[in-house]
Formats: sequence, structure tokens, C-alpha cells
Amino acid sequence: MTDISLSRAAARQINHLSDEAGHTIMLRVAVDGGGCSGFQYTLDLVEVSEPEDTLIELDGAKALVDEVSVPFLSGSIIDYVDELAGSQFKILNPNAKTSCGCGVSFSI
Repeated sequence: MTDISLSRAAARQINHLSDEAGHTIMLRVAVDGGGCSGFQYTLDLVEVSEPEDTLIELDGAKALVDEVSVPFLSGSIIDYVDELAGSQFKILNPNAKTSCGCGVSFSI
């Protein structure tokens, strides 16, 4: 069990992408070293999970987090925002002490 969750907006978008593709699409969220603040989020759309993945589900939508990234994302909400600058998945991470302006890079 994990305390990482999907927002309703993120679940709607993942389900929309699955409907468009005609098959299940899952959002893979990972944390990698790098970026301008020390760590960066990597988001990919995938069709297959890995055995070590943590599965996060809401309303039929599925997101995956690899076992190394789970501690960095503890308490996070995977959201989807539609803003003037564009639409994107966004990680609301309570562990991030600082983040860059684009929201992809953070430090702990």
C-alpha cells in the first residue's frame, strides 16, 4: 500500500488517453537524478507494468511508480492541470523543498 495518489483530473486524463488509444494506457512516474534542482520527474505513457512497480488506481485509471522512486514521492498527488501555458501531468510533492520554475525538477 502506498500513500501516493491520483487526482480525479489525472484519472480522467489517463482514461481519456486509454479511450483514444483503444486499450489501457498507464502513466509511469519516476524520479531520476538531474535537472536544475537535483532530481527530476520522468513521466511516460506505457502499456505494460514491471513486476516491481507500485500500482496507483482511481476510477479505472492506473499510474505506476518504480520501487526506487516510491520514497521520493511519498504523500504525493499525481495531478493533471489545464493552464494557459498548456496541459500537463503535475506532481504535487510534499517532500520537495524547492523546485524549478517548470515544476519538473526539485530538491529534497
